[in-house]
Amino acid sequence: MAGPRRRTVRDLRRNNRATVLRKLYFDGPLSRQELGPLTALSSGSISNVVSELVADGLLEEAGSVDSDGGRPRTLLRVAPHCGHLAGVDIGETRVRVELFDLTLNELARVDAPLPDGHHDAQDVVRIVAAGLAQVLDEAKVAPDALIGVGIGVPGIVDASDAGGTVGAVVHGQAIGWDAVPLEAMLRDRGELPPELPLFVDNGAKTLGLAEMWFGAGRGARTAVVTLIGSGVGACVIADGVPYQGSSGSAGEWGHTTLQVGGRRCRCGARGCLEAYVGAEALLERWRESGGHWTSTDEEGALAELLADPGAGELLDETAEFLGAGIADLVNLFNPERIVVGGWAGLLLGPRLLEPVRRAAAAYALRHPYAQTTIELGRLGPDAVTVGAATLPLARFLDEGGAAITSREPIVSGAS
Repeated sequence: MAGPRRRTVRDLRRNNRATVLRKLYFDGPLSRQELGPLTALSSGSISNVVSELVADGLLEEAGSVDSDGGRPRTLLRVAPHCGHLAGVDIGETRVRVELFDLTLNELARVDAPLPDGHHDAQDVVRIVAAGLAQVLDEAKVAPDALIGVGIGVPGIVDASDAGGTVGAVVHGQAIGWDAVPLEAMLRDRGELPPELPLFVDNGAKTLGLAEMWFGAGRGARTAVVTLIGSGVGACVIADGVPYQGSSGSAGEWGHTTLQVGGRRCRCGARGCLEAYVGAEALLERWRESGGHWTSTDEEGALAELLADPGAGELLDETAEFLGAGIADLVNLFNPERIVVGGWAGLLLGPRLLEPVRRAAAAYALRHPYAQTTIELGRLGPDAVTVGAATLPLARFLDEGGAAITSREPIVSGAS
């Protein structure tokens, strides 16, 4: 039986670089003197690591602050333009591609509707590849300047062969994808550098990662970030880390049963939560009650529903359904925070948040509910693409910037 792998000098160096990079990325700018107590590294280690990172172009000076009786202290920060990240959101009705600098400032974006709202895999791959080429061209960024591409998808991601001949495979029952080898299809087009890392994960999980790092979930260790769009999903955070389950399908909250024998869901089952609170289902319920809309897209149609004085009863019912679903999350996971996100969740939130809280309180156990807060996401409708871009960013930080300094291939797949 093999024993534990011995840590090498190279491992220690990488870990020290990663520690400093992470601290400066999330809490910078900071001085060398501040980094010591914040990272528990010695002053000598801080000096060596900072010198390396500056020489590699990963850190830059960001002004100075006065010190007590001494010379001003130079502040350091991660250099925004030392690398670039791409985030892709394969949504229910369109594909969004965004290009960011290393600090996630948006440089370019493309929104492309899916033909007739269908998810033909070849069409989706073509749209993603074209979108990546367009944002790189608009921002005048070379493909080899990308640290990686993150892709959020409406389905379950099997990354068991990630880094092999197939790479990440997507099972999207609601959109008709059965073991679609998305990563291999993108690479087979030959338009991306072969060594470029690709990361594929469920869209709700990429949104969850973004909200935990930069938005409403920041500071929580146990949370659930929900995505309410055309469909419904969730990202469960346990001890600060997204919970994947045994095969990556954890978080399919939209397909938990709300009513036995209830409405037919897109997945084929009956009574799923998604069949009551997803935007597509909510609009269908509005149509059945006599409502109608003129908009050609779901976002516009949902806005019309919210403006309809006659839709109050439908919205109250939807708030109770959503509150009951959130109560299940409270009872199952005992989170300290539940974040309601997704474009439809954010659109419905101002009208429904308070009745959702009341319904959740009525259906949840009192003690765990009293320890939970329910709030809206803070990153807006771009949270999935931001979260997708954090997949290669996370690997970059974990590797201490190796993706830039060495350009070595990194194993791809779900985070």
